[in-house]
Amino acid sequence: MREPQPFDAGAGMLPDWVPEVPHNRPPVHAAVLIALVRRAGGLSILYTERSPELRSHSGQIAFPGGKVDPTDIDAADAALREAWEEVRLDRSSARVLGYLPLYYTGTNYLITPVVAVVEPRAPFVPNPSEVRSVFEVPLSYLMAPGGFTTFRIQRNGREHSTWQIEHSGLVIWGITANLTRRFHDLALAPEGG
Repeated sequence: MREPQPFDAGAGMLPDWVPEVPHNRPPVHAAVLIALVRRAGGLSILYTERSPELRSHSGQIAFPGGKVDPTDIDAADAALREAWEEVRLDRSSARVLGYLPLYYTGTNYLITPVVAVVEPRAPFVPNPSEVRSVFEVPLSYLMAPGGFTTFRIQRNGREHSTWQIEHSGLVIWGITANLTRRFHDLALAPEGG
């Protein structure tokens, strides 16, 4: 999509999993950057390993991103600001291509995925208060058969499944893997496949 999907509060969006107790407040708007990093060997997608010191989702793999602040112009501005804060991705090296559909989480976040091509002018540097490490997964790996598997998790006595990507000893699962798979299906999968 060339523009972010508008949020319709009356649309009754279902989250990726349903919490035991329904939320009694509007969702928190957030944005993540699906950065297609141009390297000599081809394009790759940028991921972060979150710091183990964080209160939520500590140690998990994520895209750069976070809450949309009142001072952000839009979701793209928020995603690029967060990418700078988390890994020193210079916004002038990024060209926004578009957006994936909104993704509503069971933790009550409404995420706008922002897709951009990045031609880095300097190495990515993790902010140690938020990010333990930064790594990239080649698009060729994600497009290959077997790049994705499913992961099953128990939550509130119910089993849920999510996409999973294993790469270089790290496991990408949950929201990040689901968004990666959505990107795969919308932008990478061959027509009819």
